[in-house]
Amino acid sequence: MLIPYHLLEADTLTRLLEDFVTREGTDNGDDTPLETRVARARRALEKGQAVIVFDPDSQQCQLMLKEEVPREWLDEDRG
Repeated sequence: MLIPYHLLEADTLTRLLEDFVTREGTDNGDDTPLETRVARARRALEKGQAVIVFDPDSQQCQLMLKEEVPREWLDEDRG
């Protein structure tokens, strides 16, 4: 299920982005400050390059590149 980022409260979105950019395996040795990584992720959402995906089975959210999201999920989001 896709979650429109603009429907989240600002603090909730920031915490979600902070969680994502600090997850194991997402930094790849990147020494970029947390604020910069969060800002990059936020810009990707704003530009439509990334989306927030919620998995109801695991109750987890993740950030995915739009091009990696199954087409049918994007079609459902429009409907």
